Amino acid sequence: MIVAMDLFTVPTATFRVLYVWFAIKHSRREILHWSVTGSPTAPWVVQQIREAFPFDDGGGRWRYMVFDRDRIFSAAVVAAVESMGLESTRTSYQSPWQNGVAERFVGTVRRDLLDHVIVLDDEHLRRLLGEYLAYYHRDRTHLGIKKDAPVARPVELRPRGAAAVHAHRRVGGLHHRYEWAATA
Repeated sequence: MIVAMDLFTVPTATFRVLYVWFAIKHSRREILHWSVTGSPTAPWVVQQIREAFPFDDGGGRWRYMVFDRDRIFSAAVVAAVESMGLESTRTSYQSPWQNGVAERFVGTVRRDLLDHVIVLDDEHLRRLLGEYLAYYHRDRTHLGIKKDAPVARPVELRPRGAAAVHAHRRVGGLHHRYEWAATA
């Protein structure tokens, strides 16, 4: 199986720049691990990789780790990836489409969340991303996985008789999940 990792930046209300690192599973578009920092370093990225693949289980379930040629993904990061039994696969220079699943996730987070809120600080960003990823994994449909969510769920059929659609707020009301409910 293939896993990708990447970083993206988020500006705050005080003009600080925060960095979000994430690892995403290609097959179901599921985020395996993510973290936020104000100053990323290669040792910090190595620690995130260790947390994403605890107990060196990467070699058993995962085969490839795809990432770009950002300077933060140094030789130490490549060595950490390969020590877990993963084959490191770097994209070509200036070729973001070669890591399309990760790049698409970044665009989705920007369009669905970050374009609609002003991030105050790193704790605020962690809370927002935590709520958004719960929505992303359980509720948000993805065209790439046959209009299912990364955490698969059964198709909900309309109940017999009188029924109404109920909206459940997600991410502070920014998004919703709709479900059928029988009415009296």
